[in-house]
Amino acid sequence: MVRVAVTGLGPVSSIGIGVSAFTEGLRTGRSGISPITSFDPTGFPHQNAGEVQDFKPTEHLQRLDPARWGRSSLFAASAARLAVADAGLDLSRLDLSRAHAVIGTTSGESQVAEALTAQIVAGGFDSQDPALLGQLSANRLANAVSEELGLLGESLTIATACSASNYAIGYGYDLLVTGEADVVLTGGADSVCRWAHAGFYRLGALTESACSPFDRDRSGILTGEGGAVLLLETFEHAEARGARIYAELLGYGLNCDANHPVSPERASIAECMRTAHRNAGIEPEDVDYISAHGTGTVANDLIEGHAILDVFGPNPPPVSSIKSMIGHTMGAACGFGAIAAVTAIDQGFLPPTVNWRNPDPELAGIDPVPNTARPATVRIAQNDGFAFGGNNAIVILGAVA
Repeated sequence: MVRVAVTGLGPVSSIGIGVSAFTEGLRTGRSGISPITSFDPTGFPHQNAGEVQDFKPTEHLQRLDPARWGRSSLFAASAARLAVADAGLDLSRLDLSRAHAVIGTTSGESQVAEALTAQIVAGGFDSQDPALLGQLSANRLANAVSEELGLLGESLTIATACSASNYAIGYGYDLLVTGEADVVLTGGADSVCRWAHAGFYRLGALTESACSPFDRDRSGILTGEGGAVLLLETFEHAEARGARIYAELLGYGLNCDANHPVSPERASIAECMRTAHRNAGIEPEDVDYISAHGTGTVANDLIEGHAILDVFGPNPPPVSSIKSMIGHTMGAACGFGAIAAVTAIDQGFLPPTVNWRNPDPELAGIDPVPNTARPATVRIAQNDGFAFGGNNAIVILGAVA
């Protein structure tokens, strides 16, 4: 049986860039929320987001010219380069045809699209900058990873909205267990943009200044951004090069209920959890920690919490949401959740849900790890991801036996 190892972590986030800074941010409950600078938020009642304020792509990239790539692609490539460095992987010793890039996204190059739209509004279609137009395609996110690292395997961008990183991780798992790959760089990337901010505001899903998942008085999301990439290898490949193995990717579950454009469905989410458990060969009682989707909206947290109780019974494992710290990073969200789950396994602590004040009586039994990280032995972690359109994806990670 082919086993899949997680050997490198590459977070580019608003609470830290690189695994050490990101882990410290999780451990201390750091907030990455700040006033928006990516666009002029004048006119919006809510003007905060989880932007990566200190992102300098030239500090991380070795091959890409940042002037030729959009912000989301630069997040993806920088996160991948960090994951390779963290894994101690010597790319010159790889069979690059068996090294793949699979990246999830919601908005693709959203800031490029908005810049082109502004040009059209100002001067018509003939005013579009050809160089900028060339940066628009969402598939460039995975291509940026492949070009930065010189990979010759598959280069695939998956656009299943806010669960896209878990879809990408599951796809990477399949490439490895079927023998098509030795190494996969996988995760997600997205950038803060006006249209997502406006869209969530019009949906009534955007909060003003603090995201409070699982709190009785929660009032919505804050948008966020970044790149989150994990380096996956077969155990055989990792062990042959003497790699440190953070955790094992045990399996995943996917489904799509297509029940409603934006409203999650409890039964479908519960079934996705059961599918992930079956695929990973575990039982609900084996799970020690759930890295929740936990958006902080009234509906999502209630449905996710009830689905957890349906599957795990009245005393489920601790459930926390790192979106309380970094905002909702869209297509990167599950990638950050997976890195948090791996960190929980490797470092022996549960990341907190910050901004939590009051228990929700409708979520009795859910332990959100309120406000402060907690020491814990985590042998198996579940990483939840749910998206518009009913695209559900859950990844299961485990300590190395």
